[in-house]
Amino acid sequence: MTQVLNMTWSSTFTNTLRVTLTLVLLLSTSLPLRAELLIRITEGAASALPIAIVPFAESGAIPPGDTLANIVQSDLTMSSEFRTLSAEKMLSLPSQRSEVHFRDWRLLGQRYVLVGQLARQGDRLEARYELFDVNREERILGESAGAPLGNMRTLAHYVSDRVYEAITGDPGAFSTQLAYITRENVGDKVRYRLQVSDIDGKRSRVRLESAEPILSPAWSPDGSRLAYVSFETGKPAIYVHELASGKRTKIADFRGLNSAPAWSPDGKSLLMTLSKDGNADIYRMDLASRDLTKLTDHWAIETEATFSAGGDEIFFTSDRSGGPQIYRQKGKGEPRRITFGSRYNARPRPDNKGEFVYYVHQSSNGFHIARTNLKSGEETVLTRTESDESPSVSPNGRMLIYATRQGGASVLTVISADGGAAYSLPATEGDVREPAWGPLPR
Repeated sequence: MTQVLNMTWSSTFTNTLRVTLTLVLLLSTSLPLRAELLIRITEGAASALPIAIVPFAESGAIPPGDTLANIVQSDLTMSSEFRTLSAEKMLSLPSQRSEVHFRDWRLLGQRYVLVGQLARQGDRLEARYELFDVNREERILGESAGAPLGNMRTLAHYVSDRVYEAITGDPGAFSTQLAYITRENVGDKVRYRLQVSDIDGKRSRVRLESAEPILSPAWSPDGSRLAYVSFETGKPAIYVHELASGKRTKIADFRGLNSAPAWSPDGKSLLMTLSKDGNADIYRMDLASRDLTKLTDHWAIETEATFSAGGDEIFFTSDRSGGPQIYRQKGKGEPRRITFGSRYNARPRPDNKGEFVYYVHQSSNGFHIARTNLKSGEETVLTRTESDESPSVSPNGRMLIYATRQGGASVLTVISADGGAAYSLPATEGDVREPAWGPLPR
């Protein structure tokens, strides 16, 4: 334990091992909205596809607020793969195929155009929408979808997902959620809050509040639970939190360190770092039986383990080579080091296709987010900010979120998986950190 606390690694690694955590207040799922994130587009992608999201024709008493088309436009812009056209520049505002004049859209340089109608039917919203390939002059998507009256954002995120998939072939991730930690000074005290929001920072809700740091939120594969670390018993313990009911279950409270929970793809077990035998090693816990399987047994610090998409391998951080590096291991087999381009590489996060692993990488001018191609071993540094940490990959593998410093505050930044574009999500109050990207809805 002393060895763990005396390490001089960067905050990315030491925060994972931190054991000075004291939770003082648990809030239920009925808490009011708190500190939504703001969207700031910081960099666009030159290769983005031009698409026009035409304002939907509306009928009935539609609730005020952001329109469906505006939300879809924001979603697609945030993906960095699309460049949207403002309504002021459109030559017409069609709502169905018979009103679409492809020549006009070609003159405006558009590759795709989305049109539709939105109607209120009692206590529901119903949308009909069509997506056209302008060059081919053909419809590539035509559907209807609905949602309860107060769920405009849910409906719009769904439409965004369908448009994204029709064009790219991969599922959209706009209906997913983010978990993150906010830190705010309240008088002479500091408050830490575990929050859950849409991926654009809207509809945030506090799930947990504390006078001390909250660490390592991790989503279950079905999106119904979060695992995290608390110190409410006087020492670090891992809890599983059911979001619908607010029920919490303490699942690891061993002597020493209990940290860095990560779910298996089937949701039946958790990886975690434990030091109950004297050193920090990786264990796998079966959640039904609470049986533990020790996966590493080494004098070095082994932590931040996560499963591959298929669940047959784990990636983790170890200092067995003299400094933190990323290792890859099958079962209880011999670990294989996969990072070599820096003296510090930590917090691995593989994508959903088994192509890349993302991590925090130290260079001469700070800490950045990098990725390694798992077939070729080629490393690419993706970010240019100087104090980046906590990467989390979108469930479709096309985007990445991480925490960084901006204007003296901690903010979340989303980039495309190749680092080509970015938008930031600063909190309206305080700092925001430790992001975890939730799974695709089931």
